[in-house]
Amino acid sequence: MGLTSPSVLAFTFPGQGSQRPGMGRPWTDHPSWELVDEATDIAGRDVGALLLDAEAEELRDTRNAQLTTFVSSLMVLDAVERLGIEPSYCAGHSLGEYTALTATGALGFDDGVRLVIARAAAMHDAGTERPGTMAAVLGLDDDQVDVACRRADEEVWVANYNAPGQVVIAGSSKGVAAAGEHARSLGAKKVMPLPVSGAFHTPFMTAARDRLREAIGAADPRDTEVPVVANVDAHAHGEGAEWGRLLSAQLSSPVRWKHSLLQLAALGVTDFAELGPGGVLTGMVKRTVPGARTISVQTPEDLDKMLEWVRVELPSGPTRVEGEHLFASERLVVSPTAGVFAKAAEIADGDMIEVGTIVGRVGEHPVVSPFAGQIQSFIAIETERVTARQPIAWLRTL
Repeated sequence: MGLTSPSVLAFTFPGQGSQRPGMGRPWTDHPSWELVDEATDIAGRDVGALLLDAEAEELRDTRNAQLTTFVSSLMVLDAVERLGIEPSYCAGHSLGEYTALTATGALGFDDGVRLVIARAAAMHDAGTERPGTMAAVLGLDDDQVDVACRRADEEVWVANYNAPGQVVIAGSSKGVAAAGEHARSLGAKKVMPLPVSGAFHTPFMTAARDRLREAIGAADPRDTEVPVVANVDAHAHGEGAEWGRLLSAQLSSPVRWKHSLLQLAALGVTDFAELGPGGVLTGMVKRTVPGARTISVQTPEDLDKMLEWVRVELPSGPTRVEGEHLFASERLVVSPTAGVFAKAAEIADGDMIEVGTIVGRVGEHPVVSPFAGQIQSFIAIETERVTARQPIAWLRTL
């Protein structure tokens, strides 16, 4: 249960390449920064330093790019969920698929961090063992890009179907160069090399795929109420058992992002919110789904814009106040982890609380309010099993 938009909303999460120096600075004073500290403890690396101080070259390293993009996107998600906004569907581009799975609770935050670290290391090593490159082909139909790769008669394949007229190819340097020439001869407006360290989403990643299977199995993805549209087949999946195969296949299969966006539209999605750095996916939605409403949320300043954009209403049921909306003065206290919720006996609707008040527990973990204000209602039900960052209580801040 939560606060939802009258329109059908999907959250999308960016992949590697969206990272940029200093992308964490706007968030250091926001309560959602706590996810960075949690990620640091799990990773055994100073994720905060990467988000604040790393230069562009350091962030381009696959091992840094994936971890920082993943954590940044979940930090934005955490801030959005504190406002009570929930999606009907999620999807993520390449790495962003791991973010989407963590966002829906299919992966716990700790499992998500560990999986992303394992994935990045495996892809980095595969790129070192079998060097390759990638290039964006602009202004050419998907089929014609595939023809260009076949004409090259080299190790080169389509790696990303991003949007109409925007396709990425990958493979050996010789193969990508040859396919690029054929693409130009077929009418491509531009072929643009990408600054990456491997031929991702191609057979060059087979070694990484084999290495990652065990880590995916150990994470044991769970079933979710909010489906995630997968890169591999552009279908919505809610069963955890399916994701072992899908994530494994994703490493050496093309990202069908255009097809995923079209599938979301076919499922009734009208609003697309990109959560995380870069804003690249928002442009792809505009090219692929004409008429869709889009927003990119990257900084705390974007949060009030999103509140206005989604036209959030209070949930139906006994807590609903007719005609009232959730504005910047209203906040949600969310669960720090997955588990069974127990409400604090001394806290009731209407009570005034301070920052740091424990309003209940999820398993052994206290549910601590990062806000001061008046409790309007509890959203989670006593003994209900909740997921990480699921709304627990709604309050109006002072």
